[in-house]
Amino acid sequence: MDFKIRVATKEDSKEISRMIMELAVFVKMPDQVQISHEELERDVTVCSLVAVPEEHKSKEGFTVVGYALYFYTYSTEFRRNGIGKGLLSKVAEVGKKKQCVRLQLSVLNWNTPSRDFYAAKGAQDLTVTEGLHLIRFDGQNLDNLANEAPKD
Repeated sequence: MDFKIRVATKEDSKEISRMIMELAVFVKMPDQVQISHEELERDVTVCSLVAVPEEHKSKEGFTVVGYALYFYTYSTEFRRNGIGKGLLSKVAEVGKKKQCVRLQLSVLNWNTPSRDFYAAKGAQDLTVTEGLHLIRFDGQNLDNLANEAPKD
């Protein structure tokens, strides 16, 4: 199938919602989907791309055949000053006000103090319970992958 990739618009929200549910069914977790297309419509233009068929519809009749949601990440340098706890709590507060339903973190395996801290606050370690793996591209591997992107 020939396709183009473009920035997502609010009008793509229903199709993205459909594909999120299809993925959830595929990974046997449909009960975990807690976002509606209305919520996606509110947020989708921030950091989202969609793949659309060149013929404007796939043979199944879909106008969007793929999506990617992305976000920026940063690392902190100061430890043991209560800054992280304050920021974490504030992110949770802001997220709740914006109707977010989860806060997800990455923690190094050896960082037992942080893992214990998050667990004491009620966080779940999904590594074992859901079999999730954190995957990263950086440096030359990120450059190589970016060079493979379809041209506009």
